[in-house]
Amino acid sequence: MRLLASCLSLSLIAGTAAAQQRPVVTDADYSRAMRQLGPWTGPLVDHAVRSATWVDARRFWYIDTNRGVPTIMLVDAEKGTTAPAVDTGVLLGALNAAGLKERDATKLGLSGFEPDFAQNSAVVSVRGERYACALVQPYRCTKAPETPAARRAEPAGVVSPDGRRAAFVRDWNLWVRDMGTGAERQLTTDGVKDFGYATDNAGWQRSDRAIVIWSPDSRKLATFQQDQRAVADFSTTTTQVGHSVVETWKYPFVGDKDIFKIHRVIVDVDAGAVTRLKMPVDLHRSSLCDDIVCGDGPQDMQWAKDGRTLAFVSTSRDHKVETVRIADATTGAVRDVFTETVPTWFDSGYNDEGINWRYLSERGEILWWSQRDDWGHYYLYDARTGKLLRQVTRGQWNVDHPVHIDERTGRMLVAGVGRERGVDPYYRSIYAIDLKGGTPTLLTPERQDHIAIPSSDGRYFVDIYSTPQEAQTAVLRRADGAVVQQLAKGDLTRLRAAGWQAPESIAVRCSDGRTLCHGLLFKPAGLDPARKYPVVDYIYPGPFTGTIPSRQFSAAAGDAGALAQLGFAVVEIDGMGTPRRSKAFQDYYYRDMGKQAVPDQVTGIQDLARRYPWLDTDRIGIWGHSGGGNATAAAMFRYPDFFKVGIAESGNHDNRNYEDDYYEKYLGLLKNDGKTTNYDLQANQDLAKNLKGKLLLAHGMLDDNVPVSSTLLVVDALQKANKDFDLILFPRARHGYGDQSSYMMRRRWDYFVEHLMGATPPSEFRIVGPGAGK
Repeated sequence: MRLLASCLSLSLIAGTAAAQQRPVVTDADYSRAMRQLGPWTGPLVDHAVRSATWVDARRFWYIDTNRGVPTIMLVDAEKGTTAPAVDTGVLLGALNAAGLKERDATKLGLSGFEPDFAQNSAVVSVRGERYACALVQPYRCTKAPETPAARRAEPAGVVSPDGRRAAFVRDWNLWVRDMGTGAERQLTTDGVKDFGYATDNAGWQRSDRAIVIWSPDSRKLATFQQDQRAVADFSTTTTQVGHSVVETWKYPFVGDKDIFKIHRVIVDVDAGAVTRLKMPVDLHRSSLCDDIVCGDGPQDMQWAKDGRTLAFVSTSRDHKVETVRIADATTGAVRDVFTETVPTWFDSGYNDEGINWRYLSERGEILWWSQRDDWGHYYLYDARTGKLLRQVTRGQWNVDHPVHIDERTGRMLVAGVGRERGVDPYYRSIYAIDLKGGTPTLLTPERQDHIAIPSSDGRYFVDIYSTPQEAQTAVLRRADGAVVQQLAKGDLTRLRAAGWQAPESIAVRCSDGRTLCHGLLFKPAGLDPARKYPVVDYIYPGPFTGTIPSRQFSAAAGDAGALAQLGFAVVEIDGMGTPRRSKAFQDYYYRDMGKQAVPDQVTGIQDLARRYPWLDTDRIGIWGHSGGGNATAAAMFRYPDFFKVGIAESGNHDNRNYEDDYYEKYLGLLKNDGKTTNYDLQANQDLAKNLKGKLLLAHGMLDDNVPVSSTLLVVDALQKANKDFDLILFPRARHGYGDQSSYMMRRRWDYFVEHLMGATPPSEFRIVGPGAGK
């Protein structure tokens, strides 16, 4: 790799640009930085398996990639065999014969594989299309027929466990479609506008999918009728020639009197009968995320295996009270099992892994996840009496999520964080535990971050482990942790040859002066310890996730590596107030959310600079998106002498202009005495007068998550305070910037190069992917 110093003026990096002619950063410099982005670096990583999919209790498949060419591998755990399902070249030829039109195997884009072993065939998903392919000679593929729903441009529906039916919403009512014949039948008839069945609308996100949970026997649906009739409207307006198009939907804000409410129901699909649960109306809340459903796993509605009862959780508006209830699926009778009340806010797990509690119906028990002793652990309750039977796990560590539960034996596999001393506290390890309690057994001794994908019976699991510095290794293990076989080991040879540098894992002092905050440091390319380098701090403040979403290996890590290639030191710190540490750590900024994680950036960078004198603490920039945009503006306004340049993208700068379910959880219900509110401290616009450095604000004008008004409040305050600042508005963009994302990235690079590095960026450089040219 050519050192950056050979391309950029050394006086620039040394911080003496003021005494010399302003240095110039060239197109070639940006081109080298661009080649550190994911589309360029990802294909240079060989044999790094990211996931695996079990077909049945003994067979699974995964995609292995070598020099950019993907191969579908089939594994039989019982036989210990591993082999390609089909030669990739042969598959590509068959797909092209079926109309794919792609000659380059590195651009194949495999996304799904559904084998039928009895027929020696599979359905292969490529670029959103499905192809039925023979896995034996003559290896023919045909394009899978379009479904009736797709022909009508309707959602495909939620498919039942037996695969025979799919539930969907039409005209505010719930319908079911026969997957074989396409015949449709209406299940509810009294749904009306804004009071419909299975509606997916949380305000900040919405879709046409049906929110239903099928019973295991595919005969019943657990869902709700959502009442949003009194909820306030929210609108976005397009920018175009002629009259604008206005899109309007229901979206409650913090403090609104009327928010979404749900009437819980159970639908007998065969009979077409609707049973309303005999209970008061529930609020549109979950025990974990700011929606009624959280991800793709088990939700706050869980069926008994015999389909006779339904366990669910009712959550208070401020997320302080969780009530576990069980309903009779036939009569609708509901009984309370137990309630947990907390002083701050309750979570039933971690947002990226999903809800952790489970209804163990065969045992008549509820396995409940709680941080009541300051750490995330399992507690076992009697589902009939609500009596606490025992605490299952304990100690100063967290159960991250369940991997597999055997109700018959009471044995479990779980992922845990923070238990192994001397290991990054965010690295997940896999443990065997017993519902009777006792000491967990470590099954994955490698000191890396582990992802476990279990077989349906829990006898095996695929273990994929890596670190930010080491690519994924995939192995097959038995339930006792014994390795059956190694599947693949990531190879970074080609990536390193292209100039990639691994980030350094760091531990720095948090703002309380006692606790360690962990993160990553991306050192500048061509580092010369005798010189000084500007610092860019990337932030996401939590509380539901941190700055670093995963400790798994990623060749790009956004554009952190690209900025390091340009000559910046890039810092990412998971500050206090973020998850996977103690509850006290995550609650640190409760009721003072305006500061969330920002003071820890200051103390963390100061601590890091004492170790690395080449970090220039007179040239520190910060940027973030969404919550990170909020934190960036807060950093610029609260620490104006520390942070000199900030880029705040799509920030929720005043959460009174945001969805009710988010900050009402983390800051509390809005209280107004007529003069002040408990939300005043988090309002960035009220601090805008403190700005001293260079600030770039950006927002999509069609943002349907964080309203653009949140940024415009800051704009108005800066103008009133007679402050200079910069603003980018995207007329066609929503919360993410879509096809303008590369433009925003380039403007971000330009802004830091010009105002933090003190150089002149190239004019209108275009960031593109491999093969696209400029």
